Amino acid sequence: MTTTRRYDVEQTVRSVLRDVLSIDAARADGFTASTELFGALPELDSMAVAGLLTELEDRLDIVIDDDDVDGDLLATFGSLTDYASRKVAG
Repeated sequence: MTTTRRYDVEQTVRSVLRDVLSIDAARADGFTASTELFGALPELDSMAVAGLLTELEDRLDIVIDDDDVDGDLLATFGSLTDYASRKVAG
């Protein structure tokens, strides 16, 4: 995957987090690979996970397998972005 494409995926993940969780842009823009998500962001509860994953599928034109959804996937911004990047790359 090119650096540009990786950046695009990262920005899409940021955008989805902003939109689905209703967090402000400055906060989302400050996320690094090690920023903790599930369990650390009060906005990202079990109810929000489904909406987040569905929106990622729609915007990135990917399919997220149910078997892939676990604590590791949503542990950090980096783990979520890495997963989305791999799915986009095929």
